[in-house]
Amino acid sequence: MLKIRLQRIGRKNETHFRLVLTDSKNATKSGKFLEILGSYNPKLSTFVCEKAEVSKWIANGAQVTPTVHNFLVKEGVVEGKKKNVLPKKSPTTKRKEK
Repeated sequence: MLKIRLQRIGRKNETHFRLVLTDSKNATKSGKFLEILGSYNPKLSTFVCEKAEVSKWIANGAQVTPTVHNFLVKEGVVEGKKKNVLPKKSPTTKRKEK
């Protein structure tokens, strides 16, 4: 299965991410990918993608990770709601009163 995901590049404390198309069985840090579709710079909050290519791959059945889905919704490439990507909190327990 093909996935569109972020791949971390850049030096320590200077992160940049590539938006890549890869096989889901490849590890995120393996460096193996089929095509570069865009980039994301978290320090400047800039997200750039090739909208036509991303749309083509999604139409051909490529799955999108939740974080990338949120970026694509923000850019207007994909329609829909944003997904919650934050981890679920463990339920809080009430303290015993003395």
